[in-house]
Amino acid sequence: MTPHIAAIVNPRSGGGRTGRAWRVISETLAKELGPVRAHFTAASSTPHFLPAAELTSRALKDGAQLVIAVGGDGTINEVVNGFFEAGAPINPDAHLAVLNAGTGGDFRRTFGLPDDTAAGAARIASGTTRRIDIGKLTFIADDGQKTDRYFNNIASFGLSGEVVRAVNKATWQKIFGGPFTFMWGTLMASATHKPQPVRIVTDTGFETVMNTGIAAVANAKYFGSGMMMAPMAEPDDGIFEVVMMRDTTLSDMLKGSGAMRTGTHLAHEKVSHTRARWLEATPMGTAPVLLDVDGEAPGRLPARFEILPGAITLRC
Repeated sequence: MTPHIAAIVNPRSGGGRTGRAWRVISETLAKELGPVRAHFTAASSTPHFLPAAELTSRALKDGAQLVIAVGGDGTINEVVNGFFEAGAPINPDAHLAVLNAGTGGDFRRTFGLPDDTAAGAARIASGTTRRIDIGKLTFIADDGQKTDRYFNNIASFGLSGEVVRAVNKATWQKIFGGPFTFMWGTLMASATHKPQPVRIVTDTGFETVMNTGIAAVANAKYFGSGMMMAPMAEPDDGIFEVVMMRDTTLSDMLKGSGAMRTGTHLAHEKVSHTRARWLEATPMGTAPVLLDVDGEAPGRLPARFEILPGAITLRC
């Protein structure tokens, strides 16, 4: 094993912009960091196969001390998953870094990381680190199998699970950027969404059954390309912020989208909030309640969310 820096690159992120810009990105990284070994994802992910996670795992076993996720929030999530094997870190001393090149760019916002490639590479080179929490999710994949997955940003269910499926299928919409694409996806999904009853239980004794519009289990602040879903979230405090929106309608989303971008939606009468170290969510109806995990759509409820304090060191 030779200590080195690895870049895990999703060339299809951002509607293919990452692949087209890779020459410039690689030159920028080399200028700031020196030699970087690039590994490119060559297949799409499934609930049981995460290409970027596989590449990350191999890189860490080959001696990578810094792994840079080059792509969007979904790529970052896969890279985070590659840091773990059999429930334990492969190399607890290795660092994670992110270079945003995707549609949403939400994880970076909590840390004030730049969107620009040159500024992002310089920030990574600065060497500033922060030990952050990671969430672990157990859920039902689309094929009906019980599955585990780690998440670094926000895992949610309800309308958001439908929105992310629309966004990930979008084509021409991504030409206009992340906020437009997510707004389009939100409007399309909201038009047909029917809030489903879900039983939510946490380690604190909190228990409720609500017609869930969106319920977000937040390690960080933003999702949906800049919506500040959990303004109080801190990714290193050892606890989730749980934001729940009940009986959500298309009208609510149209009127409340501005409030969600500024984090002031918490004052709305249909929104409630609690904190938890673990949470279990069980659908009480027959319709599936879909998940959104860091911008990916791996499956549905029932699910258990639990926090792993200080699980990864982030260059930020």
